[in-house]
Amino acid sequence: MIWRRAPRCWWRRAAPGPACSAAGGRRPILDMSYSRHFLDFQGSSIPSAMKKLVVTALSPDFRRAVTLRRDAPVPLPGDGELLVRNRFVGINASDINYSAGRYDTSVKPPFDVGFEGVGDVVALGLSASAHYSVGQAVAYVKAGSFAEYTVVPAKEAVPLPSVKPEFLTLMVSGATAYISLENLGGLSEGKKVLVTAAAGGTGQFAVQLAKKAKCHVIGTCSSDEKSGFLKSIGCDRVINYKTENVESVLRKDYPEGVDVVYESVGGKMFDLAVNSLATKGRLIVIGFIAGYQSPTGIQPIKAEFLPAKLLKKSASVQGFFLNHYFSEYKMALQHLLKMYEKGELVCEVDLGDMSPEGKFIGLESVFRAVDYMYMGKNIGKIVVELPHSVNSKL
Repeated sequence: MIWRRAPRCWWRRAAPGPACSAAGGRRPILDMSYSRHFLDFQGSSIPSAMKKLVVTALSPDFRRAVTLRRDAPVPLPGDGELLVRNRFVGINASDINYSAGRYDTSVKPPFDVGFEGVGDVVALGLSASAHYSVGQAVAYVKAGSFAEYTVVPAKEAVPLPSVKPEFLTLMVSGATAYISLENLGGLSEGKKVLVTAAAGGTGQFAVQLAKKAKCHVIGTCSSDEKSGFLKSIGCDRVINYKTENVESVLRKDYPEGVDVVYESVGGKMFDLAVNSLATKGRLIVIGFIAGYQSPTGIQPIKAEFLPAKLLKKSASVQGFFLNHYFSEYKMALQHLLKMYEKGELVCEVDLGDMSPEGKFIGLESVFRAVDYMYMGKNIGKIVVELPHSVNSKL
């Protein structure tokens, strides 16, 4: 076996005394065991090159912004890091904002894209091996998941019992719903909760968590299939906006308004949600996907009337961005994982089986998966599978 990198030299301070050549009082300790951490657990060598998606031009058009590289070097983990071979990666509406350069204007192309992944540990640093081992299943949230291999800090990885796409639904989508409703929702028995895009990746969790709080849940969706799914996870009133007028239904069935809105669509849906708030109602903005593909990233709203509407009802509108709540992230994720393992939470995954060109397999299909998300066809979290082919020995 020929390794691409020689075993590392680890240094420790020698006993007090004269300096040891240029090492300044330290002597090298050659740790030959380190090389074994770079051996793929299925017996094949870790390749020297891989595929990954890279943002090469800032644009709200994902296909224009992102390029598939086929010759990117496979990164090697540092002392406290894991090298994860990705098996499933998640698609998020935020991928568009990221590739359009809206999150951090100081970051210039090229840069990696993709926020979350689930896979196997195939290599790790020495200190990371105190808590992880080669072959272990992990999930993570970190920029750069749209790649065959990703280096993840061990302290940020989440150990899993197995590699399943269902676990991926909890990393961003589930955690967003849980933390936002816990902090901003003020949920209690009998409250009326409206979830827009309720059959989507994060909407499915907002519905279920509101039901577990004994709330009356209303969900909007765009098809009979989605309507059936929402009913199956406990939605009390489903509004298919393709066949019903959402505003008319809310005015007729909920004349006193709704107490909480979990809103991710934006534009006209946002205006409608504001108008539907009850006295002391709360609207939580977790996104506004209707405008993400536009040059500005937003759709116009009737903001000039917003102060008067909120004042009239003592209502509130508050935004939620997961990055600002990372102090609560691990606790929330542990809670969600326990719920799923106990069968108390449905984690619906959409692998693209019903998409026009079939299942989302391989990094090439990430582009189709993003298009599929904007078509509004998915039920649950959109996930892309990255099949593993055993590489020849180097």
